[in-house]
Amino acid sequence: MQVIETSVASMLQLNKMNREKLMKMAGAVRTGGKGSVRRKKKAVHKTTTTDDKRLQSTLKRIGVNAIPAIEEVNIFKDDVVIQFLNPKVQASIAANTWVVSGSPQTKKLQDILPGIINQLGPDNLDNLRKLAEQFQKQAPGAEAGAAATQGDDDDEDEVPELVPGETFEAVAEETPTS
Repeated sequence: MQVIETSVASMLQLNKMNREKLMKMAGAVRTGGKGSVRRKKKAVHKTTTTDDKRLQSTLKRIGVNAIPAIEEVNIFKDDVVIQFLNPKVQASIAANTWVVSGSPQTKKLQDILPGIINQLGPDNLDNLRKLAEQFQKQAPGAEAGAAATQGDDDDEDEVPELVPGETFEAVAEETPTS
């Protein structure tokens, strides 16, 4: 009988140890805090390829066609130029849609101007003159003159003061129409 009591005691002790060991392992499996559901594996999130597929299907519906052999695309925006080297260009003239895909580089207009002068046609000469005038105004000696000119331009943009007793309708009736 003593053998049976010893084996029962050892089984209870083993059961207690196994239970503690299991609880310890179960605590390490949780991905969240206390009270959260335990998961056996981490959820894998989908990538953004679905957005790309939707964009491609929309472009196909519009009817864009690939334009081959374009080495460079420059998008001019104020004094900054967004430049694409060896881009993938697609266009739909009917939908007035152009798609430029590739890695963009943002550069200053002054940096790329010598390289694009030969690409400009005769209709862009006026724009080129305006750019040259802007560069001359931005010269170190012309900064004070440019600031004074800018102050004069601000006065023209302001709304004029109202004259008491006059309305737009009264002034319109007084001036003869031609």
